[in-house]
Amino acid sequence: MTAHGDGSGLEEAERVELTVGAVAPGGHCVARVDGQVVFVRHALPGERVVAEVTEVHKGFVRADAVTVLEAAPDRVEQPCPYAKPGRCGGCDLQHVAPAAQLDWKAAVVREQLTRLGGLTDTELDALGVRVEALPGGPLGWRSRVRYAVDGAGRAGLLKHRSHEVVPIDRCLIAHPSIRELPVLAPTGARWPDADTVETVASTGGDVAVTAVADGVPRTVSGPDRVREVAAGRKWTLPASSFWQVHPAAADTLVDAVLELTDPRPGDRAWDLYGGAGLFAAGLAGRVGDTGRVTLVESAAPGVAAARENLRDLPRVEIVSARVETALARRRITGPVDVVVLDPPRSGAGAQVVRDVVAAGPRVVAYVACDPAAFARDVRTFAGLGWRLAVLRGFDLFPMTQHVELVGLLLPADVSAGDPSATESDKKGPFLT
Repeated sequence: MTAHGDGSGLEEAERVELTVGAVAPGGHCVARVDGQVVFVRHALPGERVVAEVTEVHKGFVRADAVTVLEAAPDRVEQPCPYAKPGRCGGCDLQHVAPAAQLDWKAAVVREQLTRLGGLTDTELDALGVRVEALPGGPLGWRSRVRYAVDGAGRAGLLKHRSHEVVPIDRCLIAHPSIRELPVLAPTGARWPDADTVETVASTGGDVAVTAVADGVPRTVSGPDRVREVAAGRKWTLPASSFWQVHPAAADTLVDAVLELTDPRPGDRAWDLYGGAGLFAAGLAGRVGDTGRVTLVESAAPGVAAARENLRDLPRVEIVSARVETALARRRITGPVDVVVLDPPRSGAGAQVVRDVVAAGPRVVAYVACDPAAFARDVRTFAGLGWRLAVLRGFDLFPMTQHVELVGLLLPADVSAGDPSATESDKKGPFLT
């Protein structure tokens, strides 16, 4: 191990002893060696470790903690033998006690909202940034698992930031019904004609295996279409379609959105990036026969699923378009009372935020899977006179660094639960 007192930089595969600092996005902690930033995986703040450099970039390096010299109190033994340096990259935090994982994720959210969102410590303290656990515990929750296939036809999971496949005998975060499937190499299974193998254990009780080659899915076992149960409804969609991977996630998110936005009979609502229509269904139940819900989705499978599953809701309009296009070309127009934004990982973006604000909603609920993109969009809202009034974090992905956020955005001069929010406010933004 080199001390680098001469100021030279670290090199790939080099090992260095260091003290780990604060958590950072991506399942890392931050350390410094002779002023050089090191993002360390498999570590915890305050630990003294030996780290092996895995990547060298201009201005920073990445490394894995391969030996722990002084462990933090929240360190635990990884339950999965593959969740270690150089092996499966799917779980970032198996070495962290479950309760401490929630604190880890909350710290990342807070840092991103400070650095990218422009929020002050006082504002964050008022929000009470925290992450809530979902029912079921940290293992056996993942109801959809996509396995990669290596050159020998063995199914496995990818190394961190790599296309290299790690053949495995089981995945401990996978739903028990998925773990029982004869998909992985120890069962003798081989997939010579597949690029990936997708497995599903739905909330409706269906279990399916789909082999995908060159983007074309082929059902191997189970139904082509699976049933899900959420938001008080039954859903049917192709086994390879998007759906929340934690069994409790769909209901958790719908409940949070409805609680924060409090839709009323007669409201007009938008469900932007609406997918199969999960939020649209919840909104429709609140706005009633005198209200209207408009769902915008660009992915053809999502549009098809929404049209099939919401066909009994005549007050729901489904628009097949990119959200930014629908807004810019006025395929949907305000005024609108309630907006739900559930964008992809890249976020809604400044133009969509501007167009949403211009439509004059009473409230906006923003569902985010990436704290950085969320923070950037919160800053855009702030520049337009809106503020983040309530923030809830949910641990939809235990053992990983991922976190889901639901934020309530309001005009800056309106408080959450403001009694002045009466029927007269439906003409547009709150009047003062």
